[in-house]
Amino acid sequence: MKQGTLRYGGLLGAALLLTACGSGSRSEPQPPVVNPPLATASRACHGHDQPACNLRTYQVMVESFVDGDNAANYGVGYGPSRHNGDLQGIIDSLDHIKSLNVNAIWLTPVFDSCAGQGGDNKLDATGYFACDFFTVDPRFGSNAQLKQLVDAAHQRGLYLFLDGVFGHVNKVGVSKPSPEGRLPALKSGGVGYPGQLVDYSQPQSLAYFKEVARYWVEQYGIDGWRLDQAYQLGLDEWRAIRSEVEQASAARKAAGQQWGTLGYMVGEVWKGADEIRAQAYGPSDNPALASAFDFPLRYGLVQALAVEESGKGGQGASVLDASWNKVESYPSHAMPNLMLGNHDLVRFGDLLERGHLNPAEYWLRHKAAFSFLAARSGPITFYYGEEFGDEVPGFTKQVSGDCAAQGLCDDHVARSDGKVPGVTGFVPSAEQAELKEWLARLLALRAKHPALYQGERVKLVVDGSVYGDIKQTAGEQIVYLLNVSSTPQSYALPVGKLRSGSTLLDLQSGESLTIGGSSVTVDLPPLSGRFLLLQ
Repeated sequence: MKQGTLRYGGLLGAALLLTACGSGSRSEPQPPVVNPPLATASRACHGHDQPACNLRTYQVMVESFVDGDNAANYGVGYGPSRHNGDLQGIIDSLDHIKSLNVNAIWLTPVFDSCAGQGGDNKLDATGYFACDFFTVDPRFGSNAQLKQLVDAAHQRGLYLFLDGVFGHVNKVGVSKPSPEGRLPALKSGGVGYPGQLVDYSQPQSLAYFKEVARYWVEQYGIDGWRLDQAYQLGLDEWRAIRSEVEQASAARKAAGQQWGTLGYMVGEVWKGADEIRAQAYGPSDNPALASAFDFPLRYGLVQALAVEESGKGGQGASVLDASWNKVESYPSHAMPNLMLGNHDLVRFGDLLERGHLNPAEYWLRHKAAFSFLAARSGPITFYYGEEFGDEVPGFTKQVSGDCAAQGLCDDHVARSDGKVPGVTGFVPSAEQAELKEWLARLLALRAKHPALYQGERVKLVVDGSVYGDIKQTAGEQIVYLLNVSSTPQSYALPVGKLRSGSTLLDLQSGESLTIGGSSVTVDLPPLSGRFLLLQ
């Protein structure tokens, strides 16, 4: 099923075409009204010590990742993978995931989709139209295997999040009551909609999904939820479900449990900042969700270093702090979760190829993008394969033909087979192996420095090809500078912006820059970010 492409540009950078998350269709909204920025005094991950601010999440699309169980396969699906991924394949890959220095895993939906009964096995394979929210899809594995996966992730110091699709269900409906005897009320999604919508005007629907949300925390110890198409629920429903998750997590913590106590919830509203604020976060004096994916800034990032799905790119550093993607667009309690790609977006490597950018810069551009994520306060998410600079061979040629009919275009293109050394038979090239190790070191650096993941952000420079922030906590101050161009740049860092110190230590290269005079000249190689710790 063809999905559209979200574009940023035009009036205030906010012309939007929306797509489906798992599959299906969405309507085209009116361009959002851009309201004045909110006060910046107390951003949730800017100077505040909250565990979720330090999340470094690795996203796995279950059906396309790794085949670890020959008895649990779909064999069909959207995109270029073999569609044989399963829970055992994820269990087998945990050591690789841990080696990246991420600390969380997000699984796309694992619940039973009544495969074949709705007439679309490809849609069922996505998991986004479930029929039973308390049973694992047998084509992915079993409830016992999911518990094994949760426990094995926790043993490695990894949180585990499930994907909660609480706004729509399979065409066949919900196949059986919950353990407490509940069923949601359903209604038609209209002509052409691939499933049914949940009717939240009926109280049993909220009661059912509150039970879903707490059950997997209480019984399996999951650490939170990614929330699909969060705009399908109202803010009051999200407040109620969030409270349910937080209470279940707090009860586990009070009982002395180490895991299943985080209660993180991140909403997907694939729209502009105003809609994300209105449909996920809610107002600061009555919050709904605390976190949502930062789609606007993601589009700024790919416009700066590649091209977005529409082909727009080469915008310089200004799109990294534009009117349509500023963190100040969100309320003070918000924890935007920044990503480069996901299962609905084109892989960054394919966007580089679509933009006909210099192949010699392929790896540098990946590193530059990763560095920007690492320097951002708040949770960040990586999509499987990004550690190897993954791309779909021949994608640029495919988009010139009828790639949608092949399931290889736009949002489906990222659903490729996972590459896991020692598990899938994949042997990385020298460039792939070097990028993976570089990313692992970068994420270790981020984990070590609170100024990066929860530091107050002091805007430094957005000029031409150079972007820069000062990230600071009470204990440290780090200058982050990024050159998004293919030519060397330099920046005269005003000493007056810094606290007292004698040197700036490059946290990656080990170079020391002596502080003297009114400014320090910082050289910025092409397509590179620098992290400079004040000492």
